[in-house]
Amino acid sequence: MLLNWESKRVLVLGAGVTGNAVAKTLISNGALVDLVDENSNAHSAFSILNPKNIKVSDYSAVVVSPGWPRNHPLILEAFAAGIEIHNEIDIAWGIAQEICPNQKWLALTGTNGKTTTVEMTAAMLQRAGFNAVACGNVGNTVIEAVTHNEAFDFLILELSSFQLHWMKEARFICAAILNIADDHLDWHGSFEKYCDAKFSILDRAEYAILNGEDSEIVLRANGFHGPKSFFSLGTPAPGELGVVEDLLVDRAFVSDPNEASMIAALKDIQPTLPHSVLNALAAAALARSVHVSYADIQSALIDFHPGRHRIESILNSDGVSWIDDSKATNPHAASASIMSHLSVVWIAGGLAKGADMDWLVERTKNRIKAVILIGQDQKLIESALLKIAPAIPIVKIDIEHTKGESSNLLMEGVVKAAQKFVVSGDTVLLAPACASMDQFISYADRGDRFAAAVRKLVADEA
Repeated sequence: MLLNWESKRVLVLGAGVTGNAVAKTLISNGALVDLVDENSNAHSAFSILNPKNIKVSDYSAVVVSPGWPRNHPLILEAFAAGIEIHNEIDIAWGIAQEICPNQKWLALTGTNGKTTTVEMTAAMLQRAGFNAVACGNVGNTVIEAVTHNEAFDFLILELSSFQLHWMKEARFICAAILNIADDHLDWHGSFEKYCDAKFSILDRAEYAILNGEDSEIVLRANGFHGPKSFFSLGTPAPGELGVVEDLLVDRAFVSDPNEASMIAALKDIQPTLPHSVLNALAAAALARSVHVSYADIQSALIDFHPGRHRIESILNSDGVSWIDDSKATNPHAASASIMSHLSVVWIAGGLAKGADMDWLVERTKNRIKAVILIGQDQKLIESALLKIAPAIPIVKIDIEHTKGESSNLLMEGVVKAAQKFVVSGDTVLLAPACASMDQFISYADRGDRFAAAVRKLVADEA
């Protein structure tokens, strides 16, 4: 989709990171852009209009930022008026075809592990000497990556279900789906529609990389008729990637499918946890799809360390581990985190986004020693605990506060509550299974304030 934006009147819905990046690019291409946002605290170098003052029929195109409700009145008005509705990814794709037509795109989606895996993939391509960057839901927006002053050889896109819902034009050499579990059901309306959005990534992919451990993915993979490879923690069949003893092994991107090549050793991946190994296999498959050598893949994995707030060790004191996994913003991610430890004082709660907590509690109840609950939807988790594991002690922290410095008081209350339960060998784990925006600026803010409280109240006592 190559569009001439010159003199077009464009309404950009959302004045966040994506909306501002789109506005800047479209204005530089001659468009007449208005930004609109319902958040009175939104910041932009451009003027921000109130949605109530907008007449959509005054515009020839609308650009929707990720997360804007599908049934927002401005979107419904645009549909009714037959006005073009665009998204950042497709606009970036159109621009890329004009200014860097040799650039290649890889893409990845899933419920959990996306950021780690695209960063792994980018590290592998960089180790091979390519000018590659992870973008989308991580780092720069895609449109910023495309218009970078030095054209990248490869973009590795982390794509959310929101972005995929609106996307129609972008094309990928290879796309991977890491996993699918309940998330953002409040936005999509049902798990089925959420899955549909995730799997739509394959509609624009030449090759698919799929998690063979995920039953939903395996079931839906039958509907993809292009070439594909599965990855899993088991011994790989021809055409798959997997694990043999202590080695990650490739039987998909080899000259003879009856043979196998070593990708890396399990010890090369830190932390060496099941979901980390699956992430590494997916990243390796994406890298192999563009002919990165096994030596470069292994070297990149050895040097790779996940970003902050992803099972990040804050402190080990008197045999107790304090772990920040604030990035675990849904039950699937929280489950993986809890199951990585034997005796857990679990800190949970926030915005559940329509997720069901019963499955999480049922799966992890034998690892949980006590639960500290915070946030708007803490009653949802409390209800699941009382129904499925009523013997687990629950402490609710209900400190009234606004986002900002008073959040420190909340986390200090959490840490003090956890201290009453722990003995040597326990893990105090912030893996909330919920989004953070009810009480914190972001999941990073939530993790930072937890870490600060631990260092203040625990480290000072050690």
